[in-house]
Amino acid sequence: MATTPASQNDLWRQLSTFFYRRPVLSLIFLLAPPLVWLGVVYLGSLFALVVQSFYHLDGFTGLVIREFTLATYAELFTPANFDVTLRTAGMAATVTVAAAIIAFPLAYYIARYATGQTKAFLYLAVLLPLWSSYLIRVYAWKLILAKEGIISWLVTQVGLQGALDWVLGLPVIGGPSLSVSALGMFLVFVYVWLPYMILPIQAALERVPKSLIEAAGDLGARPGETFRTVILPLAFPGVVAGSIFTFSLTLGDFIIPGAIGNSSYFIGQVVLVQQGTAGNIPLAAAFTVIPMVIMGIYLVIARKLGAFDAL
Repeated sequence: MATTPASQNDLWRQLSTFFYRRPVLSLIFLLAPPLVWLGVVYLGSLFALVVQSFYHLDGFTGLVIREFTLATYAELFTPANFDVTLRTAGMAATVTVAAAIIAFPLAYYIARYATGQTKAFLYLAVLLPLWSSYLIRVYAWKLILAKEGIISWLVTQVGLQGALDWVLGLPVIGGPSLSVSALGMFLVFVYVWLPYMILPIQAALERVPKSLIEAAGDLGARPGETFRTVILPLAFPGVVAGSIFTFSLTLGDFIIPGAIGNSSYFIGQVVLVQQGTAGNIPLAAAFTVIPMVIMGIYLVIARKLGAFDAL
């Protein structure tokens, strides 16, 4: 017998009444799908990844030996692999500091002074790069930084080619051109992740009560002192939140180092090579644990410093 609309309405009404009278059951029903997704798909895959890192690859047969061992983690401390970790962590820290220095003045202006259309325009300017493909932005920068690109042309026009050649001749950061140097990679990293630093800082600055700033002024504090003792501590959680994005995203990125950088590997590239070309899944899994450990330590330190108290 077909179900009539009236009987369907009665069924929905009974279900609605059933869950309304049982709020705990309603809460479980609403939270179950995201918790299952987070617990099974996300945490489950992470657990499987960590377990894989305790296996090792048989060098003779090329097969993964599923026996618990720390031999794979010992490989992380060989000079070549340890250099990869230091290079990646150093780049992530440098990008984070530079992004915070660049982002703070803009975020401060948006939060404290911009109004109306000016504020909307600045929001749009910050968000607009996120609406385009990540790959397009990276490869656009590869063209911009190339030896025949606009930056080299501009530098030549203003007579600073010698200075650019001197910078590119420096060890560690230099290279044949900006597009194949650590300096060029740093510029692209800062550009790509900058919105993720601006928005949390701006949100934190928006929450700084104007009454506190006015009270500091009434009590005789100079603008610089007010900024240092009132505004900056209250905006610090936003800086930490932004740094979590920029630091972690730089740690795991493999596209920018592959497209812009030189032949020096980063962690993301090593993971890609080891799990793909080399077939060494345990070593790839062990490398993925490094960013998790670094971020875990970073979050613990940030929490002890009180960075999350105002979030």
